[in-house]
Amino acid sequence: MTTRMIVPLLFGLIGAAILVWLGTWQMQRLAWKQSLLAEIDARMVAAPVALPDAPDATADQYLPVAVTGVLDPAYIRVLVSQKQIGAGYRIISPLTVGDRRILVDRGFMLVEDQLPALPTGPVTFTGNLLWPVEVDGYTPAPDLGKNIWFARDLPAMAAALDTEPVLIVARQGPDGGVITPLPIDGAGIPNDHLNYAITWYSLAVVWLGMTGFLLWRIRRQAV
Repeated sequence: MTTRMIVPLLFGLIGAAILVWLGTWQMQRLAWKQSLLAEIDARMVAAPVALPDAPDATADQYLPVAVTGVLDPAYIRVLVSQKQIGAGYRIISPLTVGDRRILVDRGFMLVEDQLPALPTGPVTFTGNLLWPVEVDGYTPAPDLGKNIWFARDLPAMAAALDTEPVLIVARQGPDGGVITPLPIDGAGIPNDHLNYAITWYSLAVVWLGMTGFLLWRIRRQAV
């Protein structure tokens, strides 16, 4: 091996080692994420409890709860799309529970459907607490004139409907037929670590291939 080949060889081996390490780290993250998702799934379907007095966005995320209260006629429509169904709205309504007002994501209804009449008297919802993170710099502002929102912006929705910034995503409720619950499940939580690992390992293979090709050319030029 000539001196000219040593530096490219070391550069190639070190670069490939770094890429393999990154892929391995992503595989470790994958195992951690799968364990976390299993814990979340188990928590989601646990027996519901009463709504905490001061829900915490970290400690109480996905907490199963059961609440009984009176639905308010006001509501927000959040534009969503369901696979094999089409476009529709999430219906977010205020629910008065004792001396508190919170938000309930009642579920999905098609764009062309009409919102059903409110149930009379107290109703019970069973679901999970959620602090959704759906708004970014590309999210359009809500069309307040048409009552169409493009993401669940919890602080803004709570301000618009004069409630606490507390959202329950219904698993079961009094709505039937027109509004279908969209309960939370682990499938909605991103888990792309396997794809990242494959990318890093693939880059390591390409890096080694390019290193081998460079060494071959150097050797041919030396002949």
